[in-house]
Amino acid sequence: MTARTIRCTPAMSRLAAVSSLAVAGALILTGCGDQTDSAKKDEPAASASAAAPLADLLPQDIRDKGEIKVGSDIAYPPVEFKGEDGATIGIDPDLGAALGKQLGVKFVFENGTFDTLLTGLRSGRYDLAMSAMTDTKNRQDGVDPETNKKVGEGVDFVDYFTAGVSIYTKKGDDKGIATWADLCGKKMVVQRGTVSHDLAKAESAKCGAKGKISIEAFDNDLEAQTRLRAGGADAGSSDFPVAAYAVKTSGGGKDFQLVGEQVEAAPYGIAIAKGNDQLTKAIQSALDAIIKDGTYQKVITKWGVDAGAVTEAKINGGS
Repeated sequence: MTARTIRCTPAMSRLAAVSSLAVAGALILTGCGDQTDSAKKDEPAASASAAAPLADLLPQDIRDKGEIKVGSDIAYPPVEFKGEDGATIGIDPDLGAALGKQLGVKFVFENGTFDTLLTGLRSGRYDLAMSAMTDTKNRQDGVDPETNKKVGEGVDFVDYFTAGVSIYTKKGDDKGIATWADLCGKKMVVQRGTVSHDLAKAESAKCGAKGKISIEAFDNDLEAQTRLRAGGADAGSSDFPVAAYAVKTSGGGKDFQLVGEQVEAAPYGIAIAKGNDQLTKAIQSALDAIIKDGTYQKVITKWGVDAGAVTEAKINGGS
């Protein structure tokens, strides 16, 4: 992903939605388990496909399997995480369930660390990756953002949400941090391979006499939050929905606070390996269908992130 020039965007409209996150995060859509496993386990895949309006758009091998394997870092609430019963819940699983109903297949989420998801996609371990992944030109082209060298064939994205990046600190102790420039000379925690990680490295390179940012990167965002909660850093950063959810829920809302405004508003994309155009078009059509019939909006509203909703499914809309 690219560490782009920071563009500050007002966060007030999204902050207004935060109040519903704590309640929403604890809820599971009625029949959510059945939605995630949209075709019953003992139901033949062909039968499930026949009942789905867009089943014919899928590649035949996926129709025959009756499932789509989804690579995901399932530790990123409220986008995807484990509920109290161990089931995978969140924005992405709910949307995957809705897409599966349109396509007549199950969306099976498989856990993996975020920075290995595209490798797993390219190797064929997953059919697609859906994990709050920002659609960037570098990812589309398979370019390493630090070296600007091509490291793979890249992926295609079907964009399904928009989110910026936020900074958060321990509650009542913002260390004077209101912007990314204020992080110079301080220590911050992030999830490895994310936009937050790239922004931190880019900002640190500009710090000069103020001193570089000490960056500690973790395999998942929950580990970064734990480090900050214990006093091991001055600030953390993650995508706005995730940061807002942590602020609202961690320690009953007593652990963290958001500081400053969101930056780098950009689309989340469902990643699909280059050359798999039929699957890409099928996912795009299914997303457009659930946007049109209102299912998409119900999921977005349930998780309290209405401000990030999209009105159409675009392919490779990131920059």
